[in-house]
Amino acid sequence: MTMRERVAKFVEDRRFQNFIIAVIIFNAGTLALETSPRILAEYGNLLHTLDYIALAVFVAELLAKFYAQRKRFFADSWNLFDLVVIGIAVIPATGPFAVLRALRVLRILRLISVVPSMRKVVSGLLAAIPGMASIAALLALIVFIAGVMATKLFGAISPENFGDLGTSLFTLFQVMTGEAWPDIAKQVMEQAPMAWVFFVVYILVSSFAVLNLFIAVVVSGMEDQLRADIREEEARQAAEQAAANQAILDELRALRAEVARLRTREEAPEPT
Repeated sequence: MTMRERVAKFVEDRRFQNFIIAVIIFNAGTLALETSPRILAEYGNLLHTLDYIALAVFVAELLAKFYAQRKRFFADSWNLFDLVVIGIAVIPATGPFAVLRALRVLRILRLISVVPSMRKVVSGLLAAIPGMASIAALLALIVFIAGVMATKLFGAISPENFGDLGTSLFTLFQVMTGEAWPDIAKQVMEQAPMAWVFFVVYILVSSFAVLNLFIAVVVSGMEDQLRADIREEEARQAAEQAAANQAILDELRALRAEVARLRTREEAPEPT
């Protein structure tokens, strides 16, 4: 086994992956402690040292993966995700890059790429993006139409909520989330008693219909991802079984050949 193969086996070992998970969780704890002014004043140097140690572990892991996988490293999207997250943490957080210091917490997202179950969830969400984009466009169209209608109908009644299109769109987004919409509706209904029809229809369409479509698309994406994982696992098991069967057949052929040689040797006449 070559050195590259040994490094690849070490990096892919489950125990090493568990160690990386532990380092990520530990690093999340140190970053959380840095948000406390009192703890930072007393143990700031220690926390920064532990943070650098965790970062060194992550960089060493990426270098080991790159050494083991070479060009295949960039073919894996999760490797690129880790590279971006760790790359942000490596950039010096001083001067114009001081804002990047707050982005160090993004390295905790590496749990997604390390934990297989999280990877499956994110893969399902990414698979659902095309369908979610279509629903988002439909929702934007509905909100825009409702915004134009609300501005024309209630602009004079409640200018602070529906005075112009931008204000109406923000108010309708608030109504769609269910935040304080009865207060907004009651204020309008004081001068337009039938305004409840508009609000009820809008909430039914935007919240109960369109937003639930997002859930349906995400669930469908999760199911598709689960089926793909099952097919991949079945194909892997079938390949392993085929390889095992082929090994057994090769061994049987070798045994038959050996038996044939022994029979030929026994049947051959002894020299006189």
